[in-house]
Amino acid sequence: MPKRILEGTVTSAANEQTVTVSVERRFKHPVLKKIIRKSKKYRAHDEQNTFKIGDSVRIIECPPKSKTKRWEVLEA
Repeated sequence: MPKRILEGTVTSAANEQTVTVSVERRFKHPVLKKIIRKSKKYRAHDEQNTFKIGDSVRIIECPPKSKTKRWEVLEA
């Protein structure tokens, strides 16, 4: 099964080797027929601490790095 790749914005880089990425998705509501925006936060592994708040990044699924990290930063 292929690994998922998501695109989002870094919202926190306070922890060592970890960034929090907010990923927004848009979909049409089944009844209201209106575009809805939902966002979800993912914790991703950033080996060199290169990304700062506000950077646009792509993240990819990986085996668990810690209790909360299941994603790695792929590129900016």
